[in-house]
Amino acid sequence: MARSMHVRRPATLASLAAELGVSRTTVSNAYNRPDQLSPELRRRVLETARRLGYPGPDPVARSLRTRKAGAVGLLLTENLSYAFRDPAAIGFLEGLALACEDAGQGLLLVPANPEREDVAAVHRAGVDGFVVYSVPDDDPHLAAVLERPVPTVVCDQPKIENVDLVGIDDRAAVAELADHLIRLGHRRIGVVCMRLARDRNDGFVTPDRQRKAHFHVQRARLAALAESFGAVGVDWARVPVVERFDHNIACGASAAGQVLDRDPEITALICTSDILALGALQEAARRGLRVPQDLTVTGFDGIPEAERAGLTTVRQPVLEKGRAAGKLLLDIAEHNRPRSVTLGTELVPGTTSAAPRTAEERWFGP
Repeated sequence: MARSMHVRRPATLASLAAELGVSRTTVSNAYNRPDQLSPELRRRVLETARRLGYPGPDPVARSLRTRKAGAVGLLLTENLSYAFRDPAAIGFLEGLALACEDAGQGLLLVPANPEREDVAAVHRAGVDGFVVYSVPDDDPHLAAVLERPVPTVVCDQPKIENVDLVGIDDRAAVAELADHLIRLGHRRIGVVCMRLARDRNDGFVTPDRQRKAHFHVQRARLAALAESFGAVGVDWARVPVVERFDHNIACGASAAGQVLDRDPEITALICTSDILALGALQEAARRGLRVPQDLTVTGFDGIPEAERAGLTTVRQPVLEKGRAAGKLLLDIAEHNRPRSVTLGTELVPGTTSAAPRTAEERWFGP
């Protein structure tokens, strides 16, 4: 004999209000504006809600009503795992998260594969604004962000008219590093750089590709090196520059190998990131080259791993970059012109740089 089953309907805001004998606004305030209720009333509302199985206000309905998502979107044109693997990205993400916490906002990661042009993730993102982290000026995901009617802050690159920007003076920072190497006596150098454009290139870079790079941070760093070393007679067109599309230690090691194969007599290898420089140190050790006696190696970023390795580098405030970008985006004050925040950097002369050995020292040295 079949038994009738009575299924209890889930409680709603209206039924909960009726059970408590209060208004719907009172129930809503218990979740969204607790400061409007006494602690005792709020406790009674929440306890009754748990007893009746009321799950709380529908966040989708709330966002439709208020036209606010309560979250910041972070666009990075990398796979999602990059945000948790790259030390500089981790520091930036922490700073941005701290700014969001202070403002009571959520954070939504909007990763975009650098080799694809599918911008659906940008269009789907339910956010109140975007922080764009270091993308090329021709990136389709960036274009999709700028089409959204929400505020946007760019960190590092690119520089866009009428869009807020947080970054550092890359050209000045690298010029200081170059001057350090020049004072040590280095003239025969090689360079390992991060990707310059959206097309994959894992090899040597012509001066023309350097000048036309769509990642303006890398373009500025290479231009600063060319200008500084050109001022002391180095023909930049003869300097081996190797690009890597992916950013990891293995790529730094293989790129350093390409440079050293092209010119085994270079005295300094300049890398545009610490990650690439750590790979270069591995390659130098594999070849039996002593650092810095046989080869000077430098990086850029100042990540903890570089500090532990004693790397000569430029330290930039990655955590403060994230915090500043978040604060700029979440600042509700009216502003009629784009804002720009330029943070300072610091040259860190570590143990991986020294004066180049003379020809005699190379021949008779140990």
